Amino acid sequence: MSSDDATPTAPTHRGDFAPPSRLVLMSAFAIVIGVISTAGAIFLLDLIRFFTNLFFYQTVSLAPRSPADNHLGAWVIVVPALGGLIVGLMARFGSQQIRGHGIPEAIEAILYGKSRISAKVAILKPLSSGIVIGSGGPFGAEGPIIMTGGASASLLAQAFHLTAAERKAQLVAGACAGMTAVFGTPLAAILLAVELLLFELRPRSLLPVALSCAVAGFLRPLWADAGPLFPVTTPPATWVALLSCLAAGLASGAVSAAMTLLLYRVEDLFGRLPVHWMWWPAIGGLFVGIGGLIAPRALGVGYDVIADLLANHLALSAVAVLLIVKLLIWAIALGSGTSGGVLAPLLMIGAGTGLLMSHWLPGGTPQLWAITCMAAILGGTMRAPLTAVVFAFGLTHDANAFLPTILACSVAYGFTVIVMPRSILTEKIARRGRHVFREYGVDVLERHFVEEVMTRTVVAIPASMSAAEVRERYFGAGQAHRAYPVVAEGRIVGMIERSAVAALAPSSADVTIGSLAGAAPAAFALPGETCRAVAHRLAALGCERLPVVDDPVQLRLVGIVSRSDLLKPMHAEHQEESIRERMLHLGRR
Repeated sequence: MSSDDATPTAPTHRGDFAPPSRLVLMSAFAIVIGVISTAGAIFLLDLIRFFTNLFFYQTVSLAPRSPADNHLGAWVIVVPALGGLIVGLMARFGSQQIRGHGIPEAIEAILYGKSRISAKVAILKPLSSGIVIGSGGPFGAEGPIIMTGGASASLLAQAFHLTAAERKAQLVAGACAGMTAVFGTPLAAILLAVELLLFELRPRSLLPVALSCAVAGFLRPLWADAGPLFPVTTPPATWVALLSCLAAGLASGAVSAAMTLLLYRVEDLFGRLPVHWMWWPAIGGLFVGIGGLIAPRALGVGYDVIADLLANHLALSAVAVLLIVKLLIWAIALGSGTSGGVLAPLLMIGAGTGLLMSHWLPGGTPQLWAITCMAAILGGTMRAPLTAVVFAFGLTHDANAFLPTILACSVAYGFTVIVMPRSILTEKIARRGRHVFREYGVDVLERHFVEEVMTRTVVAIPASMSAAEVRERYFGAGQAHRAYPVVAEGRIVGMIERSAVAALAPSSADVTIGSLAGAAPAAFALPGETCRAVAHRLAALGCERLPVVDDPVQLRLVGIVSRSDLLKPMHAEHQEESIRERMLHLGRR
């Protein structure tokens, strides 16, 4: 253990944020990662076009073509099954991490894998997703791009001496830059990071993500049309829309919960099949092919279908069939463990739901309710309401839908929080035996300082006292503490524990306690340090008490701080959370 772990080396810092010692370096990394992730997004979209042309039209081309225009007839059933078979083999003999829709895997890598993703995943994930979606899989490209961008950023970060927290910021920056490159929604991508991926809100993580997304946003017009992906303009909603938004939000919340339940029920059914999971994507692909035979436009990414839904260009009967087929084949395909994203299917299902409800929702046009339900189902299913609101605005640039979207997303979010223990993303992680808690706030230990909780009356041992006397007086039957500070002329020498004196041979009884305590650099705390910093030091050193000194030079003992002292701020927080008080009394005294 280095002395840096034992002693505070920086002066007391009482700013709004932690000292930004490496913020400039991490920001420079993020700019590079924004470029890399944009290139990765372009590559993945080209892969999808390549395999779409290869599977459905038997041509080698990167031209954007929809699977719905194929002329395969009943043979269309075989195409998604073939794609699923290839991906099943890739997952079996390549890497199981390519299975799924990408975001849960990114969350798991952040929380449990120290933000390390292998090069194999960075290569196989976009390839497998390109094959699945290109063969008609009812997915979007954003989930795989999030995983691919995150993997690329993680690989770059692993080539340098970075902490796990710094790698996390770069991984999320790469993931969100990829999302920006696809949809042209940098602010929504940043909010996605805040609500789903970072699990903190600090400059060290927010700034790299924002810079990376901004770079991707500036680069996007070089290869895609500028402006919103689905431009829509609706008239301002009337006051009657208030009640309609509440109804749309409740309905969207119910659909979000039903989709999550359906997906994992299907996954459970696949788990009961008496065949290896390698074959599941091919089996799921057969159902996708059948759905594609019934409703061809349910196949593939479907950005063109989303545009038609938002523009109200489809008959209600066609919308109903498309909605049912898309929902079923999406749940079956994703439940089979294949590779693909969830954002685009959620957008399509949400927009279709809004159109179907528009005849019963006064106060706005069908396009308004398509946008509103699209955002509400996205926010309810992923438990990311802010991302959903801004995402809908970024996709359409319809300012008139902003307020209805806020209300409907809030209601859908509240509904799913009440009725569902986990989201569609965290349920996947929970099924692997890991719990993700998504509430976070300012650490109570960060708001309090050592001087507020330390014990000022300290029992200290003179350095000149013999070890034998110390063992008898301080570590005998009346022992009060596991460790004591040792001082010489008012200066701290170190801490001494029972084990240090108990291990001495009888012939070493004349050894002074100062020589034992001073064998290692003195570990201490400063009064102006936060309780959080000291808690980290106690954990790193594996000790329970630290002496508190006036400054790092004089080392004059002024107190002692222990693990139990660090619980004092938690007591105040407990009272704030659990004690209900009536502060204002009206009426008679």
